[in-house]
Amino acid sequence: MLLAIDCGNTNTVFSIWDGTRFIATWRCATDHKRTADEYFVWLSSLMTVTRTEATITEAIISSTVPRVVFNLRVLCNRYFECRPLVVGKPECALPVMPRVDQGTTVGPDRLVNTVGAHDRYGGDLIVVDFGTATTFDVVDTDGAYVGGVIAPGVNLSLEALHMAAAALPHIDVAKPIKAIGTNTVACMQSGVYWGYIGLVEGIVREVRRERERPCKVIATGGLASLFAQGTDLFHSIEDDLTMHGLVLINDYNKETA
Repeated sequence: MLLAIDCGNTNTVFSIWDGTRFIATWRCATDHKRTADEYFVWLSSLMTVTRTEATITEAIISSTVPRVVFNLRVLCNRYFECRPLVVGKPECALPVMPRVDQGTTVGPDRLVNTVGAHDRYGGDLIVVDFGTATTFDVVDTDGAYVGGVIAPGVNLSLEALHMAAAALPHIDVAKPIKAIGTNTVACMQSGVYWGYIGLVEGIVREVRRERERPCKVIATGGLASLFAQGTDLFHSIEDDLTMHGLVLINDYNKETA
């Protein structure tokens, strides 16, 4: 069985793939100080509580936080007796290499999303990931990542607004009942929600203009379904796109080994 680990700036997700489906998925806060032993105690406890029976024989890691990778490697080596693939490292091959400026390092999460999206929807895609940052990944016809856009994430923008303006409260992201707010919270929710709808639609419009071809737009990330309520831009909402991409990359490396 495969342990797929997606480590983002905010959360780290662990999923177990049995060859046909994900039998379990758990998440924890990303913390570079968490040791391999702590990861194992946490994972084994969850497996016991949920009665998940799995013998891990393979592992693959995608991490946007380099300092976390070492302890995740130790976890796999020590407790599952396997050497994990790490997306972005030379030993981890991709079905199609990215086409970007020489010397550019592409985030592992963006590479994984590209592979997963191309497998499900073919080429000429824009993958919008609502994470700590809001990213736009442009996928070429053959499945290559050819560039994209990085914007501040929704929650990051809210936190910055709260910290920079003492009179403004901390609020949750929600779709407002109407655009014109009649109190401070409603005004902030409207600005964030409709502001990000405008940001996404505007960036997608410019990417399509530059590409000079139709591009399907795929949304992923925790807030994707919320923002999909305010626009008909998205062709599909994908909850497990990153994990699907990790499985594909692991399979590709086994086939080409």
